[in-house]
Amino acid sequence: MTRIDAPWLDDKAAQQVCGLLTDAGYQAWFVGGCVRNALLGAPVADLDLSTDAHPNVVTTLAKAAGLSVIPTGIEHGTVTILAESVPFEVTTFRRDVATDGRRATVAFADNMVDDARRRDFTMNALYVGPDGVVADPLGGLPDLYARRIRFIEDADQRIKEDYLRILRYFRFHAWYGATDEGPDPDALAACAENIEGLQTLSAERVTSELLKLLAAPDPAPSVASMASTGALAQVLPGANAGMLAVLVHVEGQAGMSPDPIRRLAILGGDTGGLRLSKDESKRLKQMRSDLDPSELGYWFGAQAALDNMAVRAASLGQEIDSNLAQKAKNGAAQVFPLKAADLMPKLQGPALGMALKDAEARWIASGFTLTKADLLD
Repeated sequence: MTRIDAPWLDDKAAQQVCGLLTDAGYQAWFVGGCVRNALLGAPVADLDLSTDAHPNVVTTLAKAAGLSVIPTGIEHGTVTILAESVPFEVTTFRRDVATDGRRATVAFADNMVDDARRRDFTMNALYVGPDGVVADPLGGLPDLYARRIRFIEDADQRIKEDYLRILRYFRFHAWYGATDEGPDPDALAACAENIEGLQTLSAERVTSELLKLLAAPDPAPSVASMASTGALAQVLPGANAGMLAVLVHVEGQAGMSPDPIRRLAILGGDTGGLRLSKDESKRLKQMRSDLDPSELGYWFGAQAALDNMAVRAASLGQEIDSNLAQKAKNGAAQVFPLKAADLMPKLQGPALGMALKDAEARWIASGFTLTKADLLD
């Protein structure tokens, strides 16, 4: 018998939510990421519960206990219960009725096995009761302990239910897969067979999954496998996975934390099909800039300049030059000595703006050595 001993499981709020279900004769099982991560000793973020109680019953029981209920995904059988300010997503056991590669039509199920079979990977089909005992309806524990990412039952069918599972596979392999073993051959074959399905997905879903993959401590092996299936070219045309491992090494030597946008920059390729935020797009452009390090530091700040230099160094197969890094820090510390008032009232409007821009360019070109007097002369 496998048992989980985790603080969140014994927490008053968790036991209260489980208790309101079990006291009424229903099942209550924590499922998915919280179970997987607890068994692996990884941080747990979200607490999701599965039950045989229907959403209206869960809602009635929670309100009777004085708890707030939010119908976050009521059409899919999910409500969120707030207990002690902690959100618990409670979802009724489900089975797929129809899928189209992007979304599923579901019906409520009355047992855990049906619910488990509609999930993606065996390590995500693990459940734990309020007593800490783990239920493993599909034999996922051996895969979890071996850090083997394996699709539930037929890989091809799982992917055809939702083509995003191709990207999820490589993301999970990067975060949880064994470092000394390659991806599951059946999974790779199924991913390669279905890569065109990625084109049916929304840019938002693809972008989110890709950035989660690139945020892993070392995504290079998984991205290389992704490239071998053709999936990388589908979501990032023209990308080259070859330099990613070098960048990860450069980051490690420089003590830099993983950054998905920095990793995206080294991959190159056409990001037009992604849906990046304005800030992410801005950072990506900065990392691909060919400005001098001191200018990078001045315009974008020391961290952005360091990100840029990490990408440049990795593309050349080198580590970051400490002298260039110092130039970037020096540039970031500079303050342009002129203000608009220094040129007024002689200059006004567009002419004033042009003069300031020209003076700033001369000041930067001088290595920030020109003084205010020099610029006004």
